[in-house]
Amino acid sequence: MDFFISNAMAEGAQVAGNDFAGLLMPMAILVFFYFLFIRPGQKRAKEHKKMVDSLSKGTELVTTGGLLGKVAHVDDNFIGLEVSPEKVVWIQRSAISSLMPKGTYKALVRNQ
Repeated sequence: MDFFISNAMAEGAQVAGNDFAGLLMPMAILVFFYFLFIRPGQKRAKEHKKMVDSLSKGTELVTTGGLLGKVAHVDDNFIGLEVSPEKVVWIQRSAISSLMPKGTYKALVRNQ
């Protein structure tokens, strides 16, 4: 099998040892993905938790399912959401999408 590689060329080949340059590109890709995907997701989760923790009775909000209402009861895991006069729906805290400005709920209930 000497006709594929000459003996002189095979003798000069050296095995690379612990090469830091070979690890530099994969580490750069990991750092890039951290700042592009993981960090913004953690930031959004932190803001959502802060928003949910700040809820109190009378706060107007929208759920992920699209329900608009006013907070009537606050529990550790659930929120009592008043969706119409004297109609309360219980939702999980994690189902809250965003807070609405004061008066949004009242204006919509009055128009119906």
